[in-house]
Amino acid sequence: MKRSIFTTSCLGLALGLGFITGKVKAEEEGALYTMDNAAAGNHVMVFEREPSGHLSHAGSVATGGAGTGAAQGLPSQGSILLSRDGRWLFACNAGSGEISVLKISPQGITLSDKVASGGRMPVSLALRHNLLYVLNAGGLAGDTDNITGFIFADGNLVPLPGSTHALSAASTGPAQVSFSREGDALIVTERVTSLIDTFVVGDDGLVTGARSFQSVGTTPFGFDVGRRNRLFVSEAAGGAANASSASAYEISEEGELTTLAGAVPTKQTAACWLLTSHNGRFIYTANAGSGSISGFQVGHDGTLNLLEQNGVSGSTGSGSHPTDMAQSQNGRFLYSLNNGNGTISAFEVGSNGSLHSLTTVTGLPTSSAGLAGR
Repeated sequence: MKRSIFTTSCLGLALGLGFITGKVKAEEEGALYTMDNAAAGNHVMVFEREPSGHLSHAGSVATGGAGTGAAQGLPSQGSILLSRDGRWLFACNAGSGEISVLKISPQGITLSDKVASGGRMPVSLALRHNLLYVLNAGGLAGDTDNITGFIFADGNLVPLPGSTHALSAASTGPAQVSFSREGDALIVTERVTSLIDTFVVGDDGLVTGARSFQSVGTTPFGFDVGRRNRLFVSEAAGGAANASSASAYEISEEGELTTLAGAVPTKQTAACWLLTSHNGRFIYTANAGSGSISGFQVGHDGTLNLLEQNGVSGSTGSGSHPTDMAQSQNGRFLYSLNNGNGTISAFEVGSNGSLHSLTTVTGLPTSSAGLAGR
C-alpha cells in the first residue's frame, strides 16, 4: 500500500549543523555506521568499505544527544538506521531521550535535526517512506514503554499527533520495532513477556488494531521481514546455554501472524540479533553468549535449516558479544558489531550462505550500539 500523504513537506525548522572531515566513498564501495553510545555525548562512527569488504575508520560526528554508556551497548536491534537511498542516517540517543537525523553527502556528514523521542530511552527505529516510528523502552528508565511516530521531510522530524501507543505492559523489555514488507503493519518484540506485538498502519500513519502474539520461542529479540511478508525472529531463551532459536512467521496486512517454522535451535547461546540476506535465501543470528553467528537456509515454505550442524557459520571470538549486524548493498559482505571486545567482524558471504572471515576492526568502545550500512 502506497502512502502518498508522507511525500508532502513539513514545517521548516532551524538546523543545528555539525561536520566531520573525510569524504564518503562512492556507492559501489559503501560505508558502515555505528554509535559509541557514550553518556557524555553520543557519536556516530563512520567506516569506509573497500570493494574487498575491508573497513577503515573515517571519523565520527556528534549526534547532539547522549547515550547510556552501558557496557555491551543497548538491549535492542535497530538503534541506528540508514535510509534506503543512503542519504540519511537516524540515531537513537537512549540516554537523553532523543532522535538525531544526519545528512550524508560526498563532502561528509552533517547533523540535520534532533528531536525528543516521545518517551524515554529510545532503542530502535523503523522507517517507511516519510514515516518513522521509534520504540521507547521507558520501562527500563522508570517510565513506560511506547511507540511514537514522526513525519520526515527536508531533513527534519515532526511528531505525528496521536501516534504514541503503549505496548502490552508498562515494562516489557522491548527490543525492536519495524514495518512489514509493504508497510501495512508495524511489529514490536517484547523480551520480558515473550510477546510479538503487531499494529495496523493507516493511510494517515497512525497505528490501530494492536494485537499481541505469544512467541513460539522464549525471549523474542531481533527480527527481519523478508520476501513474501515473512517475519524471522531470533529467540534468546533468557540466555540459557545453547538454548536459543529462530522462528519464521507469515504476517498479513491485518497484522495476523501464522507460524511457518517454530523455535528452530541455533545450538548456540543468546541469539539476540537477526538479519535476512538480501536475496531472501538465508537468515543469520548473532549469538551474544557464544561469540558466533548462525546461518539458516530459508525454504520455499518458510522452513529454516541450519547451514552448519553445530550452528556456527562464523566466529567472532570468545567474549566478543556480537550484537547488531549489517550487510553490504551488493550482498557480498556481512558485518557484526561485537561490543564485548570493541570490534567489528567482517565476513564474505558465499553463494551457499557460508561465511568466510575477513579482517576485524578493533578499538571501538564496549558501549557501542547499532550497525547500519550499504
